[in-house]
Amino acid sequence: MSVTGLAGMYNIKKLIPALHPPEEIFAGIPAPFRVSVQNTKQYLPTFLISLECYSGQPLVFPVIQKKSTIDGTVLFTFSQRGQVPLGRITISSPYPVGFFSRYWSFETGCKVTVFPHPIAADSRGSGDDSPTIGTGLRRERGLSGELERIYPYSGSESLHMIHWKHSARSHDLLVKGFGRCVVVPLIIDLNELSGQGVEERLSRAAWLIQRWVRERPVGMLLGGRVFPAGIGKQHGLMLLKELALYGSD
Repeated sequence: MSVTGLAGMYNIKKLIPALHPPEEIFAGIPAPFRVSVQNTKQYLPTFLISLECYSGQPLVFPVIQKKSTIDGTVLFTFSQRGQVPLGRITISSPYPVGFFSRYWSFETGCKVTVFPHPIAADSRGSGDDSPTIGTGLRRERGLSGELERIYPYSGSESLHMIHWKHSARSHDLLVKGFGRCVVVPLIIDLNELSGQGVEERLSRAAWLIQRWVRERPVGMLLGGRVFPAGIGKQHGLMLLKELALYGSD
Protein backbone atom coordinates (compact mmCIF):
# COMPACT_ATOMS: atom_id res chain seq x y z
CA MET A 1 0.00 0.00 0.00
CA SER A 2 2.84 2.40 0.78
CA VAL A 3 4.53 1.76 -2.57
CA THR A 4 1.33 2.19 -4.56
CA GLY A 5 0.48 5.32 -2.56
CA LEU A 6 3.83 6.92 -3.30
CA ALA A 7 3.60 5.97 -6.96
CA GLY A 8 0.11 7.46 -7.15
CA MET A 9 1.16 10.74 -5.55
CA TYR A 10 4.26 11.06 -7.73
CA ASN A 11 2.08 10.38 -10.78
CA ILE A 12 0.07 13.57 -10.25
CA LYS A 13 2.97 15.76 -9.10
CA LYS A 14 4.83 18.23 -11.31
CA LEU A 15 1.75 18.83 -13.46
CA ILE A 16 0.82 22.39 -14.42
CA PRO A 17 -2.78 22.87 -15.65
CA ALA A 18 -4.02 25.99 -17.44
CA LEU A 19 -7.30 27.32 -18.83
CA HIS A 20 -7.39 29.30 -22.08
CA PRO A 21 -10.75 31.06 -22.61
CA PRO A 22 -12.05 32.08 -26.04
CA GLU A 23 -12.27 35.77 -26.93
CA GLU A 24 -16.07 35.80 -27.06
CA ILE A 25 -18.14 34.30 -24.26
CA PHE A 26 -21.91 34.88 -24.23
CA ALA A 27 -24.27 34.06 -21.40
CA GLY A 28 -26.33 30.95 -22.03
CA ILE A 29 -24.19 29.78 -24.98
CA PRO A 30 -21.60 26.99 -24.47
CA ALA A 31 -18.09 28.43 -24.90
CA PRO A 32 -15.13 26.18 -25.81
CA PHE A 33 -12.23 26.56 -23.35
CA ARG A 34 -8.89 25.05 -24.21
CA VAL A 35 -7.41 23.14 -21.27
CA SER A 36 -3.72 22.29 -21.20
CA VAL A 37 -1.71 20.15 -18.79
CA GLN A 38 2.07 20.32 -18.77
CA ASN A 39 4.06 17.40 -17.39
CA THR A 40 7.34 18.85 -16.12
CA LYS A 41 8.78 15.53 -14.93
CA GLN A 42 12.17 14.78 -16.46
CA TYR A 43 12.01 11.00 -16.67
CA LEU A 44 8.50 9.53 -16.33
CA PRO A 45 5.17 10.00 -18.08
CA THR A 46 1.92 10.54 -16.19
CA PHE A 47 -1.05 8.18 -16.52
CA LEU A 48 -4.86 8.33 -16.23
CA ILE A 49 -5.22 12.02 -15.42
CA SER A 50 -8.72 13.38 -14.85
CA LEU A 51 -9.13 17.15 -14.80
CA GLU A 52 -12.18 19.01 -13.44
CA CYS A 53 -12.81 22.74 -13.43
CA TYR A 54 -15.67 25.25 -13.49
CA SER A 55 -17.88 23.29 -15.88
CA GLY A 56 -17.82 20.13 -13.79
CA GLN A 57 -17.11 18.09 -16.91
CA PRO A 58 -14.14 15.77 -16.31
CA LEU A 59 -11.51 15.76 -19.01
CA VAL A 60 -9.44 12.58 -19.14
CA PHE A 61 -5.89 12.24 -20.48
CA PRO A 62 -4.75 8.59 -20.65
CA VAL A 63 -1.04 9.47 -20.93
CA ILE A 64 0.98 12.69 -20.71
CA GLN A 65 4.54 12.11 -21.82
CA LYS A 66 7.47 13.51 -19.86
CA LYS A 67 8.42 17.15 -20.58
CA SER A 68 5.36 17.60 -22.80
CA THR A 69 2.02 19.41 -22.84
CA ILE A 70 -1.34 18.00 -23.87
CA ASP A 71 -4.50 19.94 -24.77
CA GLY A 72 -8.21 19.29 -24.59
CA THR A 73 -11.47 21.25 -24.92
CA VAL A 74 -14.19 21.76 -22.32
CA LEU A 75 -17.48 23.59 -22.85
CA PHE A 76 -18.37 26.17 -20.20
CA THR A 77 -21.86 27.67 -19.98
CA PHE A 78 -22.43 30.79 -17.89
CA SER A 79 -25.94 31.75 -16.85
CA GLN A 80 -25.37 35.50 -16.45
CA ARG A 81 -23.27 38.29 -17.90
CA GLY A 82 -20.44 39.96 -16.00
CA GLN A 83 -17.06 38.96 -14.66
CA VAL A 84 -16.99 35.37 -13.46
CA PRO A 85 -14.14 33.75 -11.47
CA LEU A 86 -13.17 30.32 -12.78
CA GLY A 87 -12.24 28.99 -9.35
CA ARG A 88 -9.98 25.97 -9.06
CA ILE A 89 -8.77 23.13 -11.24
CA THR A 90 -8.63 19.68 -9.69
CA ILE A 91 -6.32 17.00 -11.08
CA SER A 92 -6.90 13.41 -9.95
CA SER A 93 -5.84 9.90 -10.92
CA PRO A 94 -6.66 6.32 -9.82
CA TYR A 95 -3.16 5.20 -10.87
CA PRO A 96 -1.60 2.70 -10.23
CA VAL A 97 -4.12 0.09 -9.01
CA GLY A 98 -7.47 1.92 -9.15
CA PHE A 99 -8.45 1.44 -5.49
CA PHE A 100 -8.05 5.12 -4.56
CA SER A 101 -8.04 8.43 -6.46
CA ARG A 102 -5.47 10.97 -5.42
CA TYR A 103 -5.79 14.63 -6.33
CA TRP A 104 -4.26 18.09 -6.32
CA SER A 105 -6.21 21.37 -6.53
CA PHE A 106 -4.91 24.51 -8.23
CA GLU A 107 -6.40 28.00 -7.84
CA THR A 108 -6.60 29.61 -11.26
CA GLY A 109 -7.04 33.18 -10.00
CA CYS A 110 -8.61 33.82 -13.39
CA LYS A 111 -11.76 35.76 -14.28
CA VAL A 112 -13.55 35.87 -17.60
CA THR A 113 -15.91 38.51 -18.96
CA VAL A 114 -19.24 37.04 -20.03
CA PHE A 115 -21.16 39.09 -22.60
CA PRO A 116 -24.98 39.38 -22.57
CA HIS A 117 -26.91 36.65 -24.33
CA PRO A 118 -27.54 37.99 -27.88
CA ILE A 119 -31.15 38.56 -28.98
CA ALA A 120 -31.91 39.65 -32.55
CA ALA A 121 -32.73 43.35 -32.89
CA ASP A 122 -33.35 46.04 -35.51
CA SER A 123 -30.17 47.19 -37.25
CA ARG A 124 -30.90 50.88 -36.70
CA GLY A 125 -30.43 50.50 -32.96
CA SER A 126 -33.98 51.64 -32.18
CA GLY A 127 -36.95 49.74 -30.88
CA ASP A 128 -38.91 49.94 -34.13
CA ASP A 129 -38.96 47.09 -36.60
CA SER A 130 -37.50 48.15 -39.91
CA PRO A 131 -38.12 46.64 -43.35
CA THR A 132 -34.75 47.97 -44.52
CA ILE A 133 -32.43 46.01 -42.23
CA GLY A 134 -28.91 45.95 -43.62
CA THR A 135 -29.30 49.04 -45.80
CA GLY A 136 -27.64 52.34 -45.17
CA LEU A 137 -25.18 52.81 -48.03
CA ARG A 138 -24.69 56.17 -49.69
CA ARG A 139 -22.56 56.99 -52.70
CA GLU A 140 -19.90 59.68 -52.72
CA ARG A 141 -17.07 60.65 -54.97
CA GLY A 142 -13.88 58.81 -54.22
CA LEU A 143 -10.86 56.97 -55.61
CA SER A 144 -11.43 53.30 -54.87
CA GLY A 145 -14.91 52.55 -56.20
CA GLU A 146 -16.20 51.81 -59.68
CA LEU A 147 -15.52 54.04 -62.68
CA GLU A 148 -18.62 56.23 -62.98
CA ARG A 149 -17.76 58.93 -65.51
CA ILE A 150 -15.04 60.61 -67.56
CA TYR A 151 -14.82 64.39 -67.48
CA PRO A 152 -12.41 67.19 -68.61
CA TYR A 153 -9.29 67.82 -66.58
CA SER A 154 -9.69 70.95 -64.42
CA GLY A 155 -6.14 71.13 -63.07
CA SER A 156 -7.04 70.15 -59.52
CA GLU A 157 -7.03 66.38 -60.08
CA SER A 158 -3.92 64.28 -59.55
CA LEU A 159 -2.09 63.02 -62.64
CA HIS A 160 -2.79 59.35 -61.92
CA MET A 161 -6.52 60.06 -62.42
CA ILE A 162 -6.00 61.11 -66.05
CA HIS A 163 -7.43 58.63 -68.55
CA TRP A 164 -4.54 58.70 -71.06
CA LYS A 165 -6.16 56.52 -73.72
CA HIS A 166 -9.29 58.66 -73.98
CA SER A 167 -7.21 61.82 -73.75
CA ALA A 168 -5.14 60.73 -76.77
CA ARG A 169 -8.29 60.24 -78.83
CA SER A 170 -9.90 63.57 -77.93
CA HIS A 171 -6.71 65.70 -77.88
CA ASP A 172 -7.82 67.01 -74.43
CA LEU A 173 -6.98 65.73 -71.01
CA LEU A 174 -9.80 63.65 -69.58
CA VAL A 175 -10.08 62.47 -65.98
CA LYS A 176 -11.56 59.31 -64.54
CA GLY A 177 -14.31 59.81 -61.96
CA PHE A 178 -14.75 57.04 -59.40
CA GLY A 179 -17.55 56.40 -56.96
CA ARG A 180 -17.32 55.25 -53.36
CA CYS A 181 -19.80 53.46 -51.13
CA VAL A 182 -19.93 54.90 -47.64
CA VAL A 183 -21.64 52.93 -44.90
CA VAL A 184 -23.70 54.98 -42.47
CA PRO A 185 -22.48 54.29 -38.90
CA LEU A 186 -24.77 52.33 -36.61
CA ILE A 187 -25.19 54.09 -33.26
CA ILE A 188 -26.74 51.88 -30.57
CA ASP A 189 -28.67 53.76 -27.89
CA LEU A 190 -29.59 51.37 -25.07
CA ASN A 191 -32.56 53.55 -24.08
CA GLU A 192 -34.03 53.34 -27.58
CA LEU A 193 -33.91 49.57 -27.92
CA SER A 194 -37.01 47.47 -27.40
CA GLY A 195 -37.12 44.88 -24.65
CA GLN A 196 -38.60 43.95 -21.31
CA GLY A 197 -36.12 45.56 -18.98
CA VAL A 198 -32.43 46.43 -19.07
CA GLU A 199 -31.15 42.86 -19.51
CA GLU A 200 -33.12 42.26 -22.69
CA ARG A 201 -32.02 45.60 -24.14
CA LEU A 202 -28.42 44.73 -23.34
CA SER A 203 -28.92 41.42 -25.13
CA ARG A 204 -30.26 43.19 -28.22
CA ALA A 205 -27.33 45.60 -28.18
CA ALA A 206 -24.93 42.64 -27.98
CA TRP A 207 -26.57 41.07 -31.03
CA LEU A 208 -26.27 44.29 -33.02
CA ILE A 209 -22.58 44.60 -32.20
CA GLN A 210 -21.84 40.98 -33.02
CA ARG A 211 -23.80 41.20 -36.28
CA TRP A 212 -22.48 44.46 -37.70
CA VAL A 213 -19.13 45.51 -36.23
CA ARG A 214 -17.10 43.68 -38.90
CA GLU A 215 -19.11 45.25 -41.75
CA ARG A 216 -19.89 48.82 -40.71
CA PRO A 217 -18.84 51.34 -38.04
CA VAL A 218 -20.70 50.79 -34.75
CA GLY A 219 -20.93 53.24 -31.88
CA MET A 220 -22.87 53.18 -28.63
CA LEU A 221 -24.59 55.36 -26.05
CA LEU A 222 -24.55 53.61 -22.70
CA GLY A 223 -25.19 54.97 -19.23
CA GLY A 224 -24.45 58.55 -20.24
CA ARG A 225 -21.18 57.55 -21.93
CA VAL A 226 -20.49 57.92 -25.64
CA PHE A 227 -18.42 55.31 -27.47
CA PRO A 228 -17.39 56.61 -30.92
CA ALA A 229 -18.19 54.48 -33.96
CA GLY A 230 -15.50 52.04 -35.00
CA ILE A 231 -15.18 48.88 -37.00
CA GLY A 232 -13.44 45.56 -36.52
CA LYS A 233 -13.21 42.69 -34.08
CA GLN A 234 -11.27 44.46 -31.33
CA HIS A 235 -13.65 47.42 -31.33
CA GLY A 236 -16.57 44.98 -31.06
CA LEU A 237 -14.97 43.19 -28.11
CA MET A 238 -14.52 46.51 -26.33
CA LEU A 239 -18.20 47.40 -26.78
CA LEU A 240 -19.34 43.94 -25.69
CA LYS A 241 -17.22 44.18 -22.55
CA GLU A 242 -18.87 47.48 -21.67
CA LEU A 243 -22.28 45.80 -22.02
CA ALA A 244 -21.13 42.87 -19.88
CA LEU A 245 -20.00 45.14 -17.02
CA TYR A 246 -22.88 47.63 -17.26
CA GLY A 247 -24.36 48.34 -13.82
CA SER A 248 -21.71 46.34 -11.95
CA ASP A 249 -19.92 49.35 -10.47
